[in-house]
Amino acid sequence: MTAVPRPRRVGRHALLVEVDGTAEAQALHAELLRRREAGTLPPVTEIVPAARTVLLDGLADPRSLAAEITTWTVPPLPPAEGDPLVIGVRYDGADLAEVAGLWGVAEEEVARVHSALEFRVAFCGFAPGFGYLTGLPPELRVPRRATPRTAVPAGSVALAGAYTGVYPRSSPGGWLLVGRTDVTMWDTGRDPAALLVPGRRVRFEVLA
Repeated sequence: MTAVPRPRRVGRHALLVEVDGTAEAQALHAELLRRREAGTLPPVTEIVPAARTVLLDGLADPRSLAAEITTWTVPPLPPAEGDPLVIGVRYDGADLAEVAGLWGVAEEEVARVHSALEFRVAFCGFAPGFGYLTGLPPELRVPRRATPRTAVPAGSVALAGAYTGVYPRSSPGGWLLVGRTDVTMWDTGRDPAALLVPGRRVRFEVLA
């Protein structure tokens, strides 16, 4: 990442570090985790990535860290370790035909194209357990629906802009629906409750 991170104070014990985009936010998040693991980051209670920011909360001296961060050279996002999480999907979503048209492929090709990609959770939000997964190349990015649905079924696999997501529960939504999964995205009896956490690699597998 070549641009200088831009830290801003948030309250007495937090910093919101702004960067230029999601790729830069992912790289900064990874670097912060690396420094915390190495013991070179001041104690912090939470490190929370978003689309163009990373929040650090629970800092004793945010001012000192803010000055230090502006001197960092943040390396590109390193390759994730271990095997990706595999999520089985039935590619029968209500917007499958629309996505196929936007991609310029037959409907049955959407599953093949989407499941051939590897994704990575960039950040979480919108609803508990909802992860924003990067990995769609520019030519496969699609717009949101002009009119959002009032209810999207839990487990719906959907696309919007640069992201793929899985709705953890029934909720309103404007993403294009390409399939559905029976995998539970959010379970308060699990630790962590969210299956999709920032940095996790994900692949989708076609189910009959």
